[in-house]
Amino acid sequence: MATNDYSARHLSVLEGLEAVRKRPGMYIGSTDARGLMHCLWEIIDNSVDEALAGFGTGIDVVLHPDDSVEVRDSARGIPVDIEPKTGLTGVEVVFTKLHAGGKFGSGSYSSSGGLHGVGASVVNALSERLDVEVDRNGKTWAMSFHRGEPGVFDDAGDPAPDSPFHPFSSGSELRVVGKVAKGVTGTRIRYWADQQIFGKNVEFSADDLIGRARQTAFLVPGLTIAITDARGDAAEQTDFTYEGGISEFADYLAPDSAITETWRLTGTGSFVETVPVLNGSGAMVPTEVNRECEVDIALRWGTGYDTVLRSFVNIISTPKGGSHQAGFDQGVMKFFRQQVEQNARRLKVTANEKLEKDDILAGLTGVLTVRLPEPQFEGQTKEVLGTPAVRAIVSKVVSDSLAARFSSTKRDDKAQSALLLDKVVSEMKSRISARAHKETQRRKNALETSSLPPKLVDCRSTDVAHSELFIVEGDSALGTARRARDSEHQALLPIRGKILNVQKASVSDMLSNAECASIIQVIGAGSGRTFDLASARYGKVIIMSDADVDGAHIRTLLLTLFFRYMRPMIEAGRVFAAVPPLHRVIAINPGSKPNETIYTYSDQELHAVLGNLKKSGRRWQEPPQRYKGLGEMDADQLATTTMDRTHRLLRRVKVDDAERAAEVFEVLMGNDVAPRKEFIISGSDQLSRDRIDA
Repeated sequence: MATNDYSARHLSVLEGLEAVRKRPGMYIGSTDARGLMHCLWEIIDNSVDEALAGFGTGIDVVLHPDDSVEVRDSARGIPVDIEPKTGLTGVEVVFTKLHAGGKFGSGSYSSSGGLHGVGASVVNALSERLDVEVDRNGKTWAMSFHRGEPGVFDDAGDPAPDSPFHPFSSGSELRVVGKVAKGVTGTRIRYWADQQIFGKNVEFSADDLIGRARQTAFLVPGLTIAITDARGDAAEQTDFTYEGGISEFADYLAPDSAITETWRLTGTGSFVETVPVLNGSGAMVPTEVNRECEVDIALRWGTGYDTVLRSFVNIISTPKGGSHQAGFDQGVMKFFRQQVEQNARRLKVTANEKLEKDDILAGLTGVLTVRLPEPQFEGQTKEVLGTPAVRAIVSKVVSDSLAARFSSTKRDDKAQSALLLDKVVSEMKSRISARAHKETQRRKNALETSSLPPKLVDCRSTDVAHSELFIVEGDSALGTARRARDSEHQALLPIRGKILNVQKASVSDMLSNAECASIIQVIGAGSGRTFDLASARYGKVIIMSDADVDGAHIRTLLLTLFFRYMRPMIEAGRVFAAVPPLHRVIAINPGSKPNETIYTYSDQELHAVLGNLKKSGRRWQEPPQRYKGLGEMDADQLATTTMDRTHRLLRRVKVDDAERAAEVFEVLMGNDVAPRKEFIISGSDQLSRDRIDA
C-alpha cells in the first residue's frame, strides 16, 4: 500500500564498492559481453597509460582456460607504500576506493585513458576473485580480493575463485611473495569476472580484444601488445607493434585507392578551465587551471565515397564523437568552402552551389587524436568528449594545417590538392544532380517518353516488386533472350564485352564509361552515397553471362560495380546471378515415346546422369551438347533453363561481411598487384588443368 511517509530513514546509503555491485551498469554500461570487455579495457588502459608516460614498452594479455584473464606489464608498478590519508597501501587504495588513483590533478600523468579513478576498483568489485602482484623495490608484493574485499585464498593447486577465502579481520596485509632484481618493476593482474553479475554464458571475445589491441598499438608507437588465447586446444598468440603511429593506422583503415598521401595535421592549443582543486586544508576550492591540448590527425582521401573516421582522446576511443570531432568538422568545412570560393572559376562552381559536410568527407579515412589532462567525458564509458574548449583548438589546427598543405610549392602537394578539390566539387555536383533527379523522377511506362538508353528492352509492367532486369552479355544473347523473356515483367539490357574495372577507376571514369552509366541509369536509383533503394526501377537485377571463364570475369566486374556503387541492392538481396546449364543430354526413349531432355550444371552432374542412364540400359544422343555461351541456346531452351520463373535456377548475391568482401574485392580487382600475385600462387595447387576452359 502506498504511503506519504517519506523521510531520511527511507534512503539507502551504499558505501564503498557496494554501489558498484548494486548498479554496475552505471559504471560499465551493461552487464552483457560489452560490459565484460569494458572491465578488461579498464585494466589494460592503466598499463597503456604507463606506456604513454614513458614507462614500459610491452603489455601481455592472457585469456586463461578457467575463464580468467591476466594483464601483465613492465611499467613502474602500483605504489606499495602507505597512503597517508587512508593508512592503506597504494595497492589496496587503487583496488578498493572509488575515485582514487594517480590521474587527478595531472600529477603523475600528463594525459591518460583512466581519468575518474574508478576503473580498477570497479573491476575488483565485479570480480569473484582478483589477484594482483607488483614488482617494486626489489620485491614481489601480492594481494587478493573476493568481490572487492581483501583477504587470502587457500589454494590447494592452481588459483581458483571457489578456493576457501579468509578476509582480513583487523588490518590488511600486502604480502611479500618473492624477490626481483634491482630496477625490475611491473604489475600483474589476474581476475575472474563474477558470474552473479555477468551470468554464466558471457565470455571474453578474442576478436574484440585483438581489434582493440591493434588499435592501441597504432595509437602508441613502439608499444608491443601481445594477446594470448589459451582457451582452446592450442594457445594462439598475436602480437602488435607499429612504429608509424596513426599514419599507419589510417592506411590500415582505408577501404579504397588513394587520391592523396596520408597527411599529418598537428598542433597545440591552450585554454583556461575552472576545476575544483584540493588545497592544503583539505577543502575543494574552484581554481583556474591552464590546460594544453595536443592535436594529432592523420587523414587521406581515396577514390571511393565511404567515410572512415576514428576519434580518440588520450588513446580512448570516442565512437560517438564530441567536441573534438565537432571541431574537426568545423575546420574542414570552413577551409574547403574558402578553397572552392577562391577557385570557383576553375572548378566551374556557381554561387548557388554550396558544399556540405558529406561532400568533403566522402572517401575520407582519418584518425583524430587529442591529448589533454583531465578531459570531461559524458559518463564512465567515455564515448563522448565534453570539454568545450577543444572544439576551437581542433578547428584551428585543421584549417591552418590544410592551408599550409594547399599553399605548398611542392609538385606532389599541388597535384594532390587539385585532385582533392576536383573530387569534392564532383561529389557536390553529384549530390545536387541526384536531388534534382529524385524530385522530378517518375517511373516511365511504355506509353511515355523516356530518356533511358535505346538498347534497353523494357518490360510493360510498372510493378517494381515483380519486375526483373536481366543484364545480358552481348547482342547474340540479347536476340535469344528477347524471344525467351516474359515481356510483361522481364527487361533486358545488353552490355558489350567486359565493363570498366571500377575497383581501379575513379568515380568520374566510372560515370563516363558508357556501360557503367547505362546500368546506373536503367536501375534509376543513383550511385554511391546518393543511392536510394526505394527509387530502383526493378525488384530483381539478374546477371546473365556465359558459363565460361569470360562470363565469370564479366560477372565479377558487374558485381564489383554493384558492390562499390549500388551496395544497398546487394544488402537487400535484390541482385542475382543466373545459372545457365553447361550440358544438354537427350535421352532416347523406345518406340514413339518422345525423347527426354536433361540439363546438367556441372561435369560431376553430367557424369552422374550418364551413369544412371547407362545403369537403366538407356541410350542418349552422342555427344552430349556442351554450351559455350547463351547464344548457342534457342529461345525455348533459354526460357526453360534460365528465364522461366517456374524452372530456372538463380544464385542470390549476399554480403554477409561487408569489410571482408571489400578486402577480397581489393585483392582481386585493386591496383596493388602483389597481394593478387600472392593469392594466385597460394591457390595454384588447387587448380586442375581440366577446369581451364581454353
